[in-house]
Amino acid sequence: MSAAASLEVLVRFVSRLRREGIPVPAGTTAEVLRAIDVVGLAAPGDVFYALRAVCCTDANQYQVFARVFMAFFREEAVPVILNVSPKSRSWSVKTPGEGTPEGAEGEESRLRTTGASAIERLRQRDFATLTAKEVAEIRALIDSMVWAPAQARSRRQRPALHRGRPDLRRSLHRTVGPEADLMKLEFVERKRRRRPLIIIADVSGSMERYTEMLLYFAHAARGRLGRLEAFVFATHLTRITRQLERRDPSLAITEVAGTVSDWSSGTRIGEAIASFNRNWSRRVGRGGPVAVIISDGWDRGDPVLLATEMARLHRSVHRVIWLNPLAGRPAYAPLTRGMKAALPYVDDFLPVTNFSNLETVVAVLESISSHTRPVPQVAIHD
Repeated sequence: MSAAASLEVLVRFVSRLRREGIPVPAGTTAEVLRAIDVVGLAAPGDVFYALRAVCCTDANQYQVFARVFMAFFREEAVPVILNVSPKSRSWSVKTPGEGTPEGAEGEESRLRTTGASAIERLRQRDFATLTAKEVAEIRALIDSMVWAPAQARSRRQRPALHRGRPDLRRSLHRTVGPEADLMKLEFVERKRRRRPLIIIADVSGSMERYTEMLLYFAHAARGRLGRLEAFVFATHLTRITRQLERRDPSLAITEVAGTVSDWSSGTRIGEAIASFNRNWSRRVGRGGPVAVIISDGWDRGDPVLLATEMARLHRSVHRVIWLNPLAGRPAYAPLTRGMKAALPYVDDFLPVTNFSNLETVVAVLESISSHTRPVPQVAIHD
């Protein structure tokens, strides 16, 4: 496809952004082309952040941009195939059937359909049944996930144009000077920032088949969100935030395994949550964080202690999300004494059995309100 056709796709994308309310400046399409030429198309995450950096001028536009990006570049929204040239890594657009022999279009369509079906089956595969090849494919899918986390209002303030509350200090300051005759009322508004995320993951023996993939997800969250604190527990709590800062996820998870002394041992959830509340809550709990607990709920500790500490945790964070790999199985019910003790203090109880469940978790994190605590939801099979 010619450069003109490539440019046409980008022009339509920029126009779509403008229709959705993002005031993309004139001349941005050329900047988008240069950004694609730099990052290539091998990693969708890199493409997303490169285009967002070029097209968005305010953090408040990020959620709209993410929605438009996903809708526009899905095959059903834009009937083109995006390819990457391994040598030039240039932008390449090919419409179905172009550049192929006559009669080969049906075969190409069949291959695309087969590939889509294979990806859909992979998205639904239980993490406990993955082969080594499928583990690598799931990791690639996690790397390509696009995150647009909801933002929270900070206590800090910034100047605003026509909204917020009046800023009397700045307004009175402007009365001294040549503009004193016509006093202009200034406004301020609260800044917005990414809400912190706290992950507390179970690495006991019953979670062994899911631990590696969920830690890989935690590493990806660290790279997308920035403000993340991570802990693992079995019989006691261990902080692994520093280990997850390594860029290579395999090295990070290997270092985590070498740091944790109680890996694949028994489970004492109440003691682990109590340790977090006592030693870490005040240090990492500022800014209204979201706490994500990953565990199957099999607990050998005191359920009364677990209920007490979950209540304390619930009061100190904005939202508590519990991810349970067993919840995605048919006929599951949270009847273990650990889950029964913890559920009253959980805002969202979600399965985390496969990649599709991880997409749901990301969607929940993106939908978190900036103000009030949401109505709890439980997503398990009947």
